[in-house]
Amino acid sequence: MLIKDTQDLVARARALAPMVEAAAGRTEKERKIPADVLSAMHACGLFHMLLPVSLGGGAVDLVTFNQVVEAVAAADASPGWCLAQAAASSHAAGFLDPKVAREVFGAPDALIAWGPPAGVAKAIAVDGGYRVTGKWRFASGSANATWMGGHSTVFETADKPRRDAKGNAINRTVLFRRELANIKDTWHVIGLRGTSSNDYEVSDLFVPEEYTTWRDSVSDRRERGPLYNIPMLTLYGVGFSGVALGIAGSCLGAFMQLAQTKASGGGVGSTAVLRDNAVIQSRVARACGRLESARAFLLQMLREIWTASAGSGALSLEQRARLRIAITGAMEAARKVVDFAYRAAGTTAIFEGSPFERRFRDLHTLLAQGQAHLSNFESAGQALFGIEPAQRL
Repeated sequence: MLIKDTQDLVARARALAPMVEAAAGRTEKERKIPADVLSAMHACGLFHMLLPVSLGGGAVDLVTFNQVVEAVAAADASPGWCLAQAAASSHAAGFLDPKVAREVFGAPDALIAWGPPAGVAKAIAVDGGYRVTGKWRFASGSANATWMGGHSTVFETADKPRRDAKGNAINRTVLFRRELANIKDTWHVIGLRGTSSNDYEVSDLFVPEEYTTWRDSVSDRRERGPLYNIPMLTLYGVGFSGVALGIAGSCLGAFMQLAQTKASGGGVGSTAVLRDNAVIQSRVARACGRLESARAFLLQMLREIWTASAGSGALSLEQRARLRIAITGAMEAARKVVDFAYRAAGTTAIFEGSPFERRFRDLHTLLAQGQAHLSNFESAGQALFGIEPAQRL
């Protein structure tokens, strides 16, 4: 749908949450977002929230993006993850020829999926474009995508990569319709099962030059505004931290509800319920504080970064470091909260279909993604000392 008022996107996501949560079992069993849930998400314009206004999108601010993702992920992490991934990837629309951007991203059901290469992905330069051969991994949303992308190294010939003035290999993201990809059924994992984060490949596929771009490329940029000063990799962190906070908030809420009736000590000879246990009371309070503090710091940094982007357009090294601390810190705080709720729920948590077991699996699967790696704190610490880290913030 055309997004005319971005202010109610969070409300739309929250209104959709009961439907998303009710379908969570189907999402996990089918290993993709069910058609009715996907249709409802499209109808609310959620996948278009980061598209340029010129394409009917919202070009929303970072806080809105994070909160919309959190609202969906609180109901079920897999649709929340796919939303975060696809919306952040749609940032590429601002770096394409407008006609191509509309073709790829403009349809009401448009959804793009891509992932990092699994080995070398070659885009051999030919007249008018590239002949592309490559295999990629972790294409979240591949089962529901309309277009795919493949990050590829450009080659002049089969064995001669194209290099820039500094001698670095040049990369392009090639875009092609989903039906042209050979999608492999590889996503058999413990959590986030509904994301269809499968491997995919193409062989000697011609892709016209205008259907290629590269993230954050100054020469490719076609759109103005604060959104396009934000690196795409940062947008992934903003979205995925929202997924983590959504999971943790729901998990803690489910435990607090359980604690109203579950007897402490396993119920053997006990008449007291968990909510009356002093240890549980203390740990719930600490978990609540940890989660709310992480969210507050993240939202503070998202507002600060957006203001800087809308003003000077440049983000200082310290700002990038603090944002990275907030993003990865929110995911780490979510882990601690989910681990507490899962452990404190006892045997209730271990059964399939409980409010805890899928969220525990989903959260720990999320932690394998680079945005959650603890090495991010090292890079952020270097930046706080004024050292530009080798790893991008």
